[in-house]
Parts: sequence; structure tokens; C-alpha cells
Amino acid sequence: MSLTLWIANKNYSSWSLRPWMALVEAGIEFEEKQVAFTHAGGNPDFIRFSPTAKVPVLQDGELTIWESLAIIEYLAEQHEGIWPQSHQARAWARCAAAEMHAGFSALRNRCPMNCALELRFSSLPEDLARDLARLDQLWCEGLERFGGPFLAGSKFSAVDAFFAPVVFRCVGYGLPLSAPCQSYIKHMLALDSMQQWLSAALKESPEEGHEADSRAYAEIVADKRSNTSD
Repeated sequence: MSLTLWIANKNYSSWSLRPWMALVEAGIEFEEKQVAFTHAGGNPDFIRFSPTAKVPVLQDGELTIWESLAIIEYLAEQHEGIWPQSHQARAWARCAAAEMHAGFSALRNRCPMNCALELRFSSLPEDLARDLARLDQLWCEGLERFGGPFLAGSKFSAVDAFFAPVVFRCVGYGLPLSAPCQSYIKHMLALDSMQQWLSAALKESPEEGHEADSRAYAEIVADKRSNTSD
């Protein structure tokens, strides 16, 4: 298999992070190709490799797979360990990943992923508080039911890949979550793959449209790029 994963800026592209994490954590070889955003709405050049002009896109030879959930399922058809082995854990993990794929709109809109910035809300918006309550409930359910330290058991799986961008959001915006969720966040951040993504993100040039989105609802308290040397 000759796989190519097309992604955008690691600092902003939460959707790109998901299949990238799944591939890296599963030890699947792939070529990474990055095309940066030109504005907050995307990049017209994405249409060269993406039927929707969005990222991520996985290419396997002449076959093109778009949408992060479809990419994950494609990988799972050919590699063990993408989803949990237990059918109970696998069913739960698929439900949780699908919920993240389609839901948590306040969390997405009010807390765009920006790995480089630390931001804080003067007061937590009600819609965001509701999303965080559900997130806390969901994470705690998985951690308690399957024993942790990952959401569906002792091993990283696709459901953790789907929530990896949320981990960066929780840290960047200082979002309030319970102790079990905070422990999960620390465990995820300790992964070499997460640190590799973060290190690359901090070296990227800012794109003003995404920077404006990040500060639309929250106040910037620190920019980690100022502490990063080339």
C-alpha cells in the first residue's frame, strides 16, 4: 500500500489531525503532503487533490478517500487496531467518534483549534458549557467503563484520534473539566505523536483569518510561537 495523506496547517486543521494520529499511532507508513490555508475558508488549491476542496484526503494509489471518518474506516478495513478489539468497546468508540464528527458545535465554533495560543474566556458561554458537560460525561463514561487510560481501553484507538483536537482545545482555552478528563488530557499530550504535531504547528506562519477566528470569543493570554526558535 502506498498511502499519501493531504493535510493543511497543523496549527489549525483539527480534521487533518485525526487521520494523521490514527496512521502514526498504528505505525502505518504514509507520505504526508501539506498545503497551507490561504484564508479561514480554506485554499482553492485543495481542489487539485480533494473532491470537496477540503482536507484531509487520503490517497491509496489512484483511489481517493475524503472525510476523516471515511478515512478511518478505510484504514480499519486493512489494519488491525484502528478500532478497539472488543466489540463492546468498538461499538462505544464508533458512537463517540460519530458524535464528535457531527456534534459539539459550540466547542468547535467558540474554540477553533490553535495550538500556538493560550486563550481564556471572561465568562463561559452557555452553549459551550453544555458541550463541555456532555464532553465530560462522554469521556468519563469511556474511561470508567473500559478502564483507561485511553477512552476505549488500554490502547490508543480511532476514538482518541477523533478527540485529539479537543485535547489541544481544552489546553489552549483552559476549559474546565473533571479530574478524570484532565488525567486523560495529560496522557494524550504525553504521546510522542501529539508532541510531534505540536512542535510542527508552532513553527508554522500564522494565517490571519484563523487567528481572527481564535480571538473572536476569547482573549489571548500567551503566544507560544514567541518562545519557539527555528
